[in-house]
Amino acid sequence: MSSQSSHHGSTAPGINVGVVGATGVVGETFLLLLASRAFPVGELRLFASDASKGLKKKFEGREIEIRVLEEGCFDGLDIVFFSSGDDISAEWAPKAAKAGAIAIDNSGAFRMHHDISLAVPEVNGHLLPKLKRGERPGSAAQIIANPNCSTIQLVVALKPLADRYGLEFVRVSSYQSVSGAGKNGIEELLTQTKIAVEGEEPAKGRTFPKVIAFDSIPQIGSFTTDGSANDGFCSEEIKIMKETRKILALPDLKVSAFTVRVPTLNSHAETVWVTLKKPVNNRDEVESTLSSGEGIEVFKFAEGMDYPTQSFASGQDPVYVGRVHKDPNDANTWMMWVVSDNLRKGAALNGIQIAEKLYGL
Repeated sequence: MSSQSSHHGSTAPGINVGVVGATGVVGETFLLLLASRAFPVGELRLFASDASKGLKKKFEGREIEIRVLEEGCFDGLDIVFFSSGDDISAEWAPKAAKAGAIAIDNSGAFRMHHDISLAVPEVNGHLLPKLKRGERPGSAAQIIANPNCSTIQLVVALKPLADRYGLEFVRVSSYQSVSGAGKNGIEELLTQTKIAVEGEEPAKGRTFPKVIAFDSIPQIGSFTTDGSANDGFCSEEIKIMKETRKILALPDLKVSAFTVRVPTLNSHAETVWVTLKKPVNNRDEVESTLSSGEGIEVFKFAEGMDYPTQSFASGQDPVYVGRVHKDPNDANTWMMWVVSDNLRKGAALNGIQIAEKLYGL
């Protein structure tokens, strides 16, 4: 089932929206999707750094001036989307909630807080509060965490399998595009590629730990070297492992992740090994179960040897699953390829779907 654009009526009052980090790639995707999904935006306030103050962005025929974060800047807003890094979210998301808004935070600042929802609407949307259009969140105001991009597409694919068969063990290896590191990541790949194509040796940039052009880097984030159970894992891998357990409400689920940055511009791909608790009759049954999941489109084996790619998923809303097949070494382990646009479902789209779920849109 694909995620189709939503169209909402305009009889009820508009929802006043703020976007923090409005000039970044995720912030720009928020604006694109708010418009294309006909989200009932009333007032819109856009926030960015001092360097962007005074710039204007167009939104549905309006010109919105970029402002900076300051005391009182969230007063009167209902929803504030944050996509500007852990430090800014840690300081300002609580201020948005205190001002009576719901803060939907795309950073890692609050994801593992036990009293803050880590939400993927197709998976655990039932945990979100229900608000009425025209009524400010007020006392219901809170922070809701948007998960890591790679975690989101993984749990959307795991949810229907978890519901039908139960999960014993999940192993995942990711192939993550440079857009996951923002505009700087995209620019670094393009610049280094141009230099390499011209026959020169590109120098390492500021965004990635090694040259990304024509190479893969088995590190996303910093490494853990403290001798704990997570020793040798990088921070992206730890996020996937911890967040998957929290979102699926399976605290004892065995999850092992290995993350790789690859020289593609957009969309993340994952190879996933899922060991199920109950036996499955055949591939058709697994594919049908996956297809029953909300927000998933499956490339079925019987329909030809086709599969989704990162380029194919870029600019699209669904989580795509292909190459479903059984591990010959374990009858209960199934392998699959999971691809999704990390700026859309992996970030901005998921945040907007949280807002839509809050208001029953």
